[in-house]
Amino acid sequence: MDIKVLGPGCAKCHQLEAAVNEAVKELGPDMNVEIISDIVKIMQYPILATPGLVINGKVVSSGRALKKSEVIDLIKKHQG
Repeated sequence: MDIKVLGPGCAKCHQLEAAVNEAVKELGPDMNVEIISDIVKIMQYPILATPGLVINGKVVSSGRALKKSEVIDLIKKHQG
């Protein structure tokens, strides 16, 4: 599973990054997490506000820092 956190480094971006890392630790090691802070790369995704969460190439959240439980729900929803 490929997970990307999109954000230039704001507080919400760091919160989402932490929630994603906690969720991945809980769910298993078969997930690749990438943090994208380059604004040019972020603009390649259809988001209007950061932070953004991309799972397997699909934007599943933008503009808010999710809780770990919300991240886990989204990962489970988009597996396979």
